[in-house]
Amino acid sequence: MPQVVENVACTQCGCVCDDLRVTVEAGRIVEAQRACEMAAEWYRALGSRNPPLAAIAGQDASFDAALERAAAILAASDAPLIYGLSRSSTDGQRAAVALADKIGATIDTTASLCHAPSIMAFQDTGESTSSLGEPRNRADLVIFWGCDPAISHPRHFERYSIDPTGEFLPGGRRDRTVVVVDRAPTASSARADIFLQVEPDRDFEALWALRRLIDGELPDPAAPTGISRHALQDLAERMKGCRSGVVFFGLGLSRSGLGHLNVAALLLLVRDLHEYTRFYARRLRVYGDVTGADSVLCWQTGYPFSVNLGRGYPRFNPGEFSANEMLARGEVDACLLVGSETVEQFSPEAQAHLATIPTIVLDYPEVVTGFVPTIRITTAVYGVHRRGTAYRMDEIPIPLKGFLASAFPSDDEVLASLMRRCNYT
Repeated sequence: MPQVVENVACTQCGCVCDDLRVTVEAGRIVEAQRACEMAAEWYRALGSRNPPLAAIAGQDASFDAALERAAAILAASDAPLIYGLSRSSTDGQRAAVALADKIGATIDTTASLCHAPSIMAFQDTGESTSSLGEPRNRADLVIFWGCDPAISHPRHFERYSIDPTGEFLPGGRRDRTVVVVDRAPTASSARADIFLQVEPDRDFEALWALRRLIDGELPDPAAPTGISRHALQDLAERMKGCRSGVVFFGLGLSRSGLGHLNVAALLLLVRDLHEYTRFYARRLRVYGDVTGADSVLCWQTGYPFSVNLGRGYPRFNPGEFSANEMLARGEVDACLLVGSETVEQFSPEAQAHLATIPTIVLDYPEVVTGFVPTIRITTAVYGVHRRGTAYRMDEIPIPLKGFLASAFPSDDEVLASLMRRCNYT
């Protein structure tokens, strides 16, 4: 008989929607109500592959043999790297930090290839932030800058930003003005009331012009943005005059042009607006628990990503201790990947060095690693096979249910076994 599981949390993107109704039959998910197409496709694929529990150099191996080989690799390493963690859960992330601490590794998350510039900007300027419940219930002005949530976060509009009725927005979409700022029209801009097309790599100038307009000054005419002064003036007046506003921003802002200075300019703009109204800034996070990885590293080491523990205490320096850059410089002699999906985003130099060193990969059954690792161990899926905790993009912890049986261990179990076999406990 089919089994129906209510209030399932999905970890396919940073929205971590926790209202899904999943139907299970014969050990497979046959229906996922309320899931976006991106999540529904992922749920349909679960169980479609049955890789071996463990493999050494691409050949099936026993779990014990794989663990022994992995432990030997880590024990012999002088400069190990642990990377990934955005498809994990709090337990797995804590186990990864503990292992990194014991072996003196560098530990980094996928944030170093995504919103690292944003995090650096927060450290410089601070952040005016909120849970996603705040814009849902209050924000009558919603701005999307350098992001396309209609594609990357399909239920964001429905649940958090422009469509839902809120305590102070009983009309839902009718009560909101939606603005999209981007370098080209997008699926999101098609749903906006106002679209402002900024020239590539001119986001900083546009944000600084808005700051001057809000302060009652004219923007510098020598700093063109591609947006007319009239349009910028109109947006500035809307920002000052709204009851509550929010700007959601993405990699189109943080990883283009001046990078972290773009985000710093946005955060300073939001800070200025608090002289007039209630306003917030929120990142759109891509991976399901990358926010959790940031959070766990912060409360375990004091830093959110790119942390070196080689001296027995944490050191933080993006670039010096970021996975891509360390691999590209040949400074890593063994790598443990807790999720390998973002390896293809590494530079060619980093990928080339990765191919020359011992690699240990912990991955979900449906993930096909783009290279043959020294050791691969297949792990259970958090939120499907195992319970856990994921952090939504607004740093709110969401409990994950386990409702399907799996013969595969969770990554925290594998990492704990590695600790024991390396005699590091």
